[in-house]
Amino acid sequence: MIPLLTRYGAKLAAVLVLALGAVIAVNAVTDDTSALDERHPSRAAAEQQAEAAEVAEEFRFQHVNYIAETAGADVTVKADAVADYALSKAEGLDEAEQAAEEAAEQAAEEAAMNTNPTSVDVPSSCDEFSGNRATGCAITLEWGFDLEQFGCLEPLWTKESGWNELAANSIGAYGIPQALPGSKMSSEADDWETNPVTQIRWGLGYIEGRYGTPCEAWAHSQANNWY
Repeated sequence: MIPLLTRYGAKLAAVLVLALGAVIAVNAVTDDTSALDERHPSRAAAEQQAEAAEVAEEFRFQHVNYIAETAGADVTVKADAVADYALSKAEGLDEAEQAAEEAAEQAAEEAAMNTNPTSVDVPSSCDEFSGNRATGCAITLEWGFDLEQFGCLEPLWTKESGWNELAANSIGAYGIPQALPGSKMSSEADDWETNPVTQIRWGLGYIEGRYGTPCEAWAHSQANNWY
């Protein structure tokens, strides 16, 4: 009887052991949900999607930074270019201003070189004359003629223009010596239209070249009514 029970007990124990092993195995397989989820296809796809999203975000972040850095660099380059352009323009303006000043100075020098003083020192020997006549007397002496020659020049130009530097006639003669045309006197200086000194010097040069002396010119004028 005892051996029989022993055999049944052994069998029952074996069954219980098998059953317990099965339960443990089932629990080991089914109780760990995270392990099951990890092996589930949807979980794997979700993880892959999350990883892709993470990579995409990292790429977007780097791209944004790249754009910002590039844009910053471009702005800097543009700012430098604008600054260089402004500097070159400023230097150009400085050069233009300097060139204008130099041109003005040169023009002033040329004008000064191509004009005559409007008055001269009148020696005491010409004290009997005044105005343009006194100037004419002084320049005549300066020219190398004596007072006798001026004694001929004075009536000659009194007849021609009354010693008026603005005198003009109907045929285009102009100024104290009545140059025809008046623009001939520009060979003496550019201020020929208004400066009696320029006109007198031109007139004396004309007389000397054509007649030799004022008295010869006066004689020709008296004989022909022109000189």
